[in-house]
Amino acid sequence: MLNYKIKIGLAPCRRWLPGKRTGIFNPEYARMNKTKVLAFLDANYAAEDVEFVNLDFLNEEGMMFDINQAQEIADRFAAEKVDALFIINCNFGSEEVACKVAKLVNKPTLLWGPRDDIFEVDGTRYTDAQCGLFAISKGLQRFGIPFSYIENCDIEADVFDTDFRKFLSVVTMLKNFRSLRIGQIGTRPKPFNSVICNEGELIEKFGIEIVPINMAIVTQEFNRCFKEYHDRLAGDIEDLKSKFDTEGIEQDMLERMMTFKYMYKSLAEQYNLSLIATECWTSMLIAVNAMPCTAMSLLADEGLIVTCETDIMGAISMALLSCASRGKSRPFFGEFTVRNPQNTNSELLWHCGPFPYSLKKPGYPANLPNNRPNFRLKDGKYTICRLDSLAGDYQLLAGKLKTCDGPKVIGTYIWAEFDSYAKWEKKLIYGPYIHHMAEIEGDYVAALEEFTRFEPNIRIDLA
Repeated sequence: MLNYKIKIGLAPCRRWLPGKRTGIFNPEYARMNKTKVLAFLDANYAAEDVEFVNLDFLNEEGMMFDINQAQEIADRFAAEKVDALFIINCNFGSEEVACKVAKLVNKPTLLWGPRDDIFEVDGTRYTDAQCGLFAISKGLQRFGIPFSYIENCDIEADVFDTDFRKFLSVVTMLKNFRSLRIGQIGTRPKPFNSVICNEGELIEKFGIEIVPINMAIVTQEFNRCFKEYHDRLAGDIEDLKSKFDTEGIEQDMLERMMTFKYMYKSLAEQYNLSLIATECWTSMLIAVNAMPCTAMSLLADEGLIVTCETDIMGAISMALLSCASRGKSRPFFGEFTVRNPQNTNSELLWHCGPFPYSLKKPGYPANLPNNRPNFRLKDGKYTICRLDSLAGDYQLLAGKLKTCDGPKVIGTYIWAEFDSYAKWEKKLIYGPYIHHMAEIEGDYVAALEEFTRFEPNIRIDLA
């Protein structure tokens, strides 16, 4: 499954100076900044899924200032397996060591320095952190190092919080994106040329592996799970009945529907999969006499993304959104289906049942017509995106929507309102996208855009 735990290497930086300095660039003021910043980061952002590694091992200051320190710092961060580097410019800093460390660490890099706030009556300044940021940023560009930047501000400022959390999202996205293993269960539906993807390009450009699992293996694994976990299925069905109206569905069918949960989890474990794109409405019914949609809905709330219709690029899009939320929200897979007869800027985002049950609109009934979930999602504001390509050109379409009223339909769905629906429709028509989209609660458009700063083979397309 996806990994939402990240480790950030903190690299406080100060100006190198020979001897002792009492005026500008006095190291004591840089140390004061470093102490305040690291304490703030630890108090406000360190958590079970965010860990920091600092430079206390390096010297009594816990700061870098000399290029000769670069290799030692990089070696320690490599040993600690950091996922990103945060260069904190505590005074003017040292572009030489900062850029060398960033080059050696070779991880997503964030650059920031606290706002200079001491001006003595005689005109003395002590830090000039902002001035040094301009020098370091130029050096990073010369070294060809992509980086994020938070504007020069107080660490308590809202802009710092917003942009630092965005960087945490980007790091989580990059960590997972570059090591995705996607289980391709079965083949794509025969008529669906639209979900074709280039397996070779995905591994060559991004390191994304597609793991094919044919239907013979799937059938064998399903039958094994049906027997091995049969004693647990009664409890699963009781839980299912607490969520859905199952009237009219025979016990054997309910057991088979719940067996999909064990099958998908077993395959994910056996093949070390990050997520799954599965065959669903064609061969599954023939092979095991059941549909997987209900299990997909429930597994989504257990953190395993299982995307329908063997849409590999759709699965990747869902993974990006899940990582942007750092696992705190559940993505869903709503396709553009029909235009809202009541609202010209609204569209039905629908699929036949795989949306996470936890997103069901409070008080809205949930049942299983045709053995597939049927409910409306809760109202709110959502991010929508799709990564796709044509002729090797990869683009990431991203935007926002809010829910609105519309007719009741069968399946799992929302009615989505856009600033300009016509603009979205043309994006899908002219491509490289298809109508399958990934959505998640909250606003992660800026994080998606920042993600593409670190992936030169992907262009952002903001709608």
